[in-house]
Amino acid sequence: MLNPRYPVYIPSKGRSEKCLTAKWLSKEGVAFRLVVEPQEAAAYAGEFGAERILILPFRDRGSVIPARNWIKEHSKFEGYERHWQLDDNICSCYRLWGGKRIKCNAGIALRVAEDFSDRYENVAIAGMAYDMFIIGHRDRLPPFYVNVHVYSCCLILNSIPHVWRGKYNEDTDLCLQVLADGWCTVLINAFSVKKKMTMTMAGGNTTELYKGDGRLRMARSLERLWPGVVKTRRRFGRPQHVV
Repeated sequence: MLNPRYPVYIPSKGRSEKCLTAKWLSKEGVAFRLVVEPQEAAAYAGEFGAERILILPFRDRGSVIPARNWIKEHSKFEGYERHWQLDDNICSCYRLWGGKRIKCNAGIALRVAEDFSDRYENVAIAGMAYDMFIIGHRDRLPPFYVNVHVYSCCLILNSIPHVWRGKYNEDTDLCLQVLADGWCTVLINAFSVKKKMTMTMAGGNTTELYKGDGRLRMARSLERLWPGVVKTRRRFGRPQHVV
């Protein structure tokens, strides 16, 4: 069985009993580390084992961004060239072949993405597409897109100087940072991940980020960071950033 050569991190909060990604990778035999806040370490260890837990040196920062930057530094300290960051609401992955989605092992999918990325010197971020965007486009999709957004299942090059910042849209902002500096991103369609949609699972920082007019604040914050590149519009019945 193939397994990823780079470490897999899952930042998680408030989901010790329903951390879908950890359950999925456990079942698939893929090694991972759950990155959690100190007050929740015991609960996560009880579900997934203390050997899989990394405890953050802080708590209640209001978003996952401080944890993401801590993870990158942890990976660099351990001497890795790249590392994976997976959201905690992923439950499976698929291989696209002959217009069909075929369920496949997580370790194989992650390793293929690593092998592809390591062929090049300028791929800053790579990852797998969302399964929901593969459905309905199977016959027309190329195996990958270059220089687009990569979300939720990300392979990060540790040597890039860019960090996650702000409070919202950290994944979009990081992709824009690396693209603006001449790096490439790769979104792989040949393999995709199935995840729960944003705001459909309790836990995480959902309450802090999205309560009230959180969707509008989220879109506007990215527009302020990237004037002339990002606009706020109404799409899918809600405020949405458009790059």
